[in-house]
Amino acid sequence: MSRILIVEDDPNLRLALADNLDDEGHTVTEAATLAAADAALAAAPDLIILDIMLPDGDGYAWCRRLRATGDTTPVLMLTARTLEDDLVTGFDAGADDYLAKPYRLRELLARISALLRRRGTLDAAAPDTLGRVAIDRAARRVTLDGAPVALTPTEYDLLAHLVAHPGRALSRDEILDAVWGEVIVDPRTVDNFVSALKRKLDHRAGDPWRITTVRGVGYRLDRG
Repeated sequence: MSRILIVEDDPNLRLALADNLDDEGHTVTEAATLAAADAALAAAPDLIILDIMLPDGDGYAWCRRLRATGDTTPVLMLTARTLEDDLVTGFDAGADDYLAKPYRLRELLARISALLRRRGTLDAAAPDTLGRVAIDRAARRVTLDGAPVALTPTEYDLLAHLVAHPGRALSRDEILDAVWGEVIVDPRTVDNFVSALKRKLDHRAGDPWRITTVRGVGYRLDRG
């Protein structure tokens, strides 16, 4: 199965979650601090479950620093902070999913499965280009003017889905089903990820592509 790193300072929550994941067949590493999480990265986890409030810092900053290194390991933020601003901050920091405590175990396991499934999926189609943006689907790598773009796995999957359906208006629900899978996610999550994607791809007026908002529906990627 997969290697999962749990970064959580509450020993009871951490142990319970570790036991459940172990029962599912995963190999679990536990960290009660961000310093311990840094050390655990050497084991190359397939997924990170990250609390926000930790004794030696906050999960937002740690996730942001992780992404700055080019690490694309899926991050699921698990936290008691449930305001919309907290969710937006988490996604801006590079998280792939965000689940509030107390959580339902079945939903958490479904989200974990969806993240791991996306990480393990490789599309062997030929590389594609959007002007200054090059998409290597086999390697799941995106470059801008030849320089790597640090996309999270979810941001990459969103871009790949839009590129695979040029000129077609895709509803938020359709995007959620294709990118997030069978988990419960607020449709506004799509808006946050599209905004982050356009910012990271540095879209300019002269570029031969654009992601257009289709009022009352969702989004459409236009080429040419």
